[in-house]
Amino acid sequence: MLPRKLICTLIALAAAVPAHAGSLMLGTYPDKLFTIDDQTGAVKDKIALETGLPVSLRLSADRSKIYATTITTSGVIVLDAATHKILTQFALNTPTEKYRFNGGVPDPTGRYFYTVLMRIDKQVDRYVVSKQQFAVIDLVAKKIVRTADLEPQDDALAGGYRAPMMISPDGKTLYLFKNKVLLVDAASLKVVDRIDVEKADATGYENVAFGGGIEGLQLTTPNQLVSMFTADDPYVHNKIFGIGRFDLTARKFAFTPIGPITNQISGLEVTPDGKTAYTVATTGMTGNKRCEFWKFDLTDLKLTDKQEFHCRSRFTLGMSQDGAKLYIYGASYDIEVYDAASLKWEKTWDMAADATMAGMIALQ
Repeated sequence: MLPRKLICTLIALAAAVPAHAGSLMLGTYPDKLFTIDDQTGAVKDKIALETGLPVSLRLSADRSKIYATTITTSGVIVLDAATHKILTQFALNTPTEKYRFNGGVPDPTGRYFYTVLMRIDKQVDRYVVSKQQFAVIDLVAKKIVRTADLEPQDDALAGGYRAPMMISPDGKTLYLFKNKVLLVDAASLKVVDRIDVEKADATGYENVAFGGGIEGLQLTTPNQLVSMFTADDPYVHNKIFGIGRFDLTARKFAFTPIGPITNQISGLEVTPDGKTAYTVATTGMTGNKRCEFWKFDLTDLKLTDKQEFHCRSRFTLGMSQDGAKLYIYGASYDIEVYDAASLKWEKTWDMAADATMAGMIALQ
């Protein structure tokens, strides 16, 4: 039998080891990706990017690779999610051709990256700007291999080239989320269907639209998107917010209204079990600005808790991989950590670098 003193020591050591340990990845000015220990806030890696300022981050569906894009030279970077090592890195811009795009989605094979972009050609006496285009980037050849202009009715929709994209598990259908959801054949880059989310199942509401970014696929229901939406009634046009579910396979959309809208609502951060979600609601402007965490039960689709927190002029909401912590970050040198259960502030981490609004990825 072990001595009592040794047993106490072992128990103390076990208690000191965090139950969950992982990394957070986010972009920083002017040209780096940082990985941060999600227990201590210590910066673990500073990954320099040859192509400039990162503006988007995305995990592959199997969580094995990270895809980043940069605005400085219209760059595309592929990293190994386990080691954080750069596998591929290249710029699309040339002295006479420049591109503007903000993220995209890789196909299931990892060979191609789909995006929506605008091309700017420098001619002798002027610049010529293209229409919005679907584009396919070959990550092996390191170049754009196919493009197709959006049809005028799709080009005119809100969202531009910044609209989020997803892809079906078989890689045959792209989903572009504007005020309508465009279903695009990946082979031809032609829109094959348009789903008008304004015509939601909920009666008595109109003008339903995305209230924030497309943040989460509910993990317990494969291929189902859960996000915040806004709407108004057809009589006095009072704005309300709600939670919408979009089934990418069945191509069905459902909207559940919850309550009056505030000045701004971010997208949802969904816990790994798909049962709980969080957003940030903002009211007022500048001196009288107020920010609150809102917590939702996704099973019953209702607001269960809210808590005010210290506002920033600009920020982004993030979540730890286990859903236990919430992060307020972006356009600043620090990350504020909150307990997801109590919605209370715990600590602030100083990164000593200005974070971009490219998003945050929680890694093992």
